[in-house]
Amino acid sequence: MPRLGVNVDHVATLRQARRGERPSPVWAAREAEAAGCDSIVCHLREDRRHIQDADLPALKKALRIPLNLEMAAHPEIVRIACRVRPHQATLVPERRRELTTEGGLDLGRGARRLTAAVRALSRSGIRVSLFIDPSREQVRRAALLEAPMIELHTGAYAQARTPSQRGRCFRQLRDAAQHARHLGLVVAAGHGLDYGNVGLIAAIPEIEELNIGFSVVARAIEVGLPRAVKEMLQAISPSSRARAYTSSRAPQGREISL
Repeated sequence: MPRLGVNVDHVATLRQARRGERPSPVWAAREAEAAGCDSIVCHLREDRRHIQDADLPALKKALRIPLNLEMAAHPEIVRIACRVRPHQATLVPERRRELTTEGGLDLGRGARRLTAAVRALSRSGIRVSLFIDPSREQVRRAALLEAPMIELHTGAYAQARTPSQRGRCFRQLRDAAQHARHLGLVVAAGHGLDYGNVGLIAAIPEIEELNIGFSVVARAIEVGLPRAVKEMLQAISPSSRARAYTSSRAPQGREISL
C-alpha cells in the first residue's frame, strides 16, 4: 500500500481569502497526521497565494511525520527551503496565472537552474523529488539530474473522459513508473486524484507514495478532515484497489490491464 501525503494548500487558500489566521494549515496538518496519513505536503509559491513563509517552520515544528515542500527552482525559494530544511522538496513548474500546477517539469529546458536547485537542496540534507509527466524520456532526464525521486503527474489520467483515454493514461503511468524503478528512482504520483480514481494508481507496485490535496479538503467540508483522510486511506487500500479494477471495465467489455 503506498504512503499517503495530504496537501494542505487549500486550507491555506481559504485562510488567505480573508487574510486571517483561520483555518490554520498547521491545525489541518495535525488533524491529517492524527488520522493516519504518512506525510504533509504544501507548496510555497512565488506569489504566496496560499502557504506563507511563516507556515513552513510552524508545520515542521508541529509534525512528527515528514513535511514535503513543493516549490519552483527559484533561488529565493531554494534559500528558504535550505533554511527550513523540510524532509523532502518536490520541484514543480510554476506559472503565475495557473489555477494549479498544469503539468510536469520540462527537464529538457532550464536544466542548469534545476541542477543547481537539486544540488543545493541535497547539500542541506533534503530529499529531492522532480514532478514530471509520465514519459520514459522525462524519467531518463530525471535520473541524469541525480534526484533520488520523481513524482508522476496524474492529471491527464484524472481528467480522462472515456475508458479508452483513461486506460491509455494509466498504461503511460505504469510504464513510466516501471522505467523509473529500473533506473533506481523512488516513485510517487499525484495531481487530480480523488476517491473514485485513485485505486488503479495505488495498484501500480512501483508507486510508493500518493500526494493528494483538493479532493481530501473538499470531502472534509462535508465529513470533517479526520474522516476524509481515513476514507482516502481506505480508497488506496488493497481491498479498494481490487474493487477499482473490477469496476474499470469499458462498455465494450475491455478492461484496464494491471
